[in-house]
Amino acid sequence: MRTPVVALIALHALLAQGKLNSYSTVAFPPAVRRALPNSPNGYAPTPVTCPSGQQPVVRDASSLSPNETAWLERRRANTVEPMRDLLNRLEIEGFDVNTFLDGNANNISALPNIAIAFSGGGYRALLNGAGVMAAFDSRTENATAPGHIGGLLQSATYVAGLSGGGWLTGSIFVNNFTTVTALRDDTSATVWNFNSSILEGPEQEGIQVLNTAEYYQDILDKVSGKEDAGFETTLTDYWGRALAFQLVNATEGGPAYTWSSIGLMDDFQSGSYPMPIILADERAPGETLIPRNTTVFEFNPFEMGSWDPTTFGFVNMQYLGSNFSGGVVTNDAACVVGFDNVGFIMGTSSSLFNTIVALADSPDLPQPVRDVLAQALTSGGSENEDIADYPNPFFGYNNATNPSANSSTLTLVDGGLDFQNIPLHPVIQPDRNVDVIFAVDSSADTSFNYPNGTALVATYERSQSDISNGTAFPSIPDVNTMVNLNLNQRPTFFGCNSSNITSDNPVPLIVYIPLSPYVLFSNVSTFDPLAFNDTFRNAIIENGYDVATMGNGTVDAQWPTCVGCAVLSRSLERTGTPVPQVCVECFQAFCWDGTLNSTVPATYEPTLRLGSLNRPSSAASGTRWPNSLLLATLATTVALLAML
Repeated sequence: MRTPVVALIALHALLAQGKLNSYSTVAFPPAVRRALPNSPNGYAPTPVTCPSGQQPVVRDASSLSPNETAWLERRRANTVEPMRDLLNRLEIEGFDVNTFLDGNANNISALPNIAIAFSGGGYRALLNGAGVMAAFDSRTENATAPGHIGGLLQSATYVAGLSGGGWLTGSIFVNNFTTVTALRDDTSATVWNFNSSILEGPEQEGIQVLNTAEYYQDILDKVSGKEDAGFETTLTDYWGRALAFQLVNATEGGPAYTWSSIGLMDDFQSGSYPMPIILADERAPGETLIPRNTTVFEFNPFEMGSWDPTTFGFVNMQYLGSNFSGGVVTNDAACVVGFDNVGFIMGTSSSLFNTIVALADSPDLPQPVRDVLAQALTSGGSENEDIADYPNPFFGYNNATNPSANSSTLTLVDGGLDFQNIPLHPVIQPDRNVDVIFAVDSSADTSFNYPNGTALVATYERSQSDISNGTAFPSIPDVNTMVNLNLNQRPTFFGCNSSNITSDNPVPLIVYIPLSPYVLFSNVSTFDPLAFNDTFRNAIIENGYDVATMGNGTVDAQWPTCVGCAVLSRSLERTGTPVPQVCVECFQAFCWDGTLNSTVPATYEPTLRLGSLNRPSSAASGTRWPNSLLLATLATTVALLAML
């Protein structure tokens, strides 16, 4: 584990050597507050009259929702011009981009359908993913220059996030599809201000004027309001409110801002940007550990529910807190709005631990803060506090297969607890027909907090099980092979030859992009301190940018072109278009060829791919931090997801 102090020394050395590119120093306009605060009573869910003649019902998961189907027509059409610009810039020799796109203009389903998935892993995942997101975004300074791949985000249909990756996805889309650089460079001390620990609350400037005690009291008051409205609360409510202070560009973390409001935004409705999806796992009644075949739930702007054959249903996101029974909100029941608070949704995807109890008596916190914590913990009770508690919309629904059919509550937990730490589940659903998924992995699978492909293996194994529901996934080697063949330290394609995969449903090409050190050892532990100064925060983002671009093409000059080939791969197959020779070379260079080496690898400890600094060889298990940092470290058992 590399401590922030050591990493900062490395960063300053890199700056002195001129090895950070101009992306890290560009100034951008501040983020703009744009989400809709459409919950009528703030954080407290509110009963309203149900739509006349449109009593909410559970929709079975045999197809896409009508809302998503209509939205897709607009979105897919809006990806064509960004894709044209991207592919032309990537200069795929021997391939006429304009002829191909224009020739298929009347059959949009023939053109590439792209998804991006950001893994969990706490602030490590948030910031590494942010660098990748910035590299994919044509709005980022220099992202459309040679060696860069900006425009991939604008060409995508779906963006999925889980846990820390869900914080990134939520923060971008709740703030009206803003940019990473706008959030990074915001000067209002409202968003992405990680100088202060989430335990302390935001700095007292900009639109946030609370001191630490007031910050906790505000969170407590908001959660108490939800309780007073008749809803169960758990630590996830407190956690989600705290997250919102860091991620939502609004006073007090935007307690009235809802996830469904994304679907009401004009730009989203017109298909101007991708659909965000956040994931969580079900913890069925009586479970303490999450099995690999647990039911996976998704939250998109239109609906919440599961494709899995267990629950196999979706409900309108806006009415998520309503009293459903047997698949319908009964005629004598009110509809409830405001339950889908954006912080609570992001908190649900990262709900893991209940050991914040330990902080209640910490001498490092002021007594008023300890009193507030103690009150919160006492009012919440002691059981099942590490879950998110939802009024069960699937009560009495699919009784034969639904594990929670007889429970009035639906309990959800961190989406990576079934080992699927990359949120691939929603974008491999056959009805979404995704061609290529850029899977960004910031998991901490190894001793030094780097990924080894565990998440890919878990999704592959699940696709072979009874709960797969028709999802198809390319073969993935074991984790030892991933490390031995260096597949976990550079981009790798899986599923290049779809003809070798037996499936009646579409099999996407997976472009695996694992966290790797380019200019910085950004493999901070999930249990590192919760506070990052701006320099270190920006350096992690910078390294993530290099992860996505392979150092702006300096590590492999062919990589940007190969990104274009990956985008086109399934579309070329579908249309019978000859594969350009340069793409043949790309697939030879980046596709896993089926080779296995399952011997136990040596400890995985990579070196910087750019620059000459050496990483300390010690795992730093004996490193001691000051008491204030120890306090923050203890807090991460609540605040951060321990990605496996």
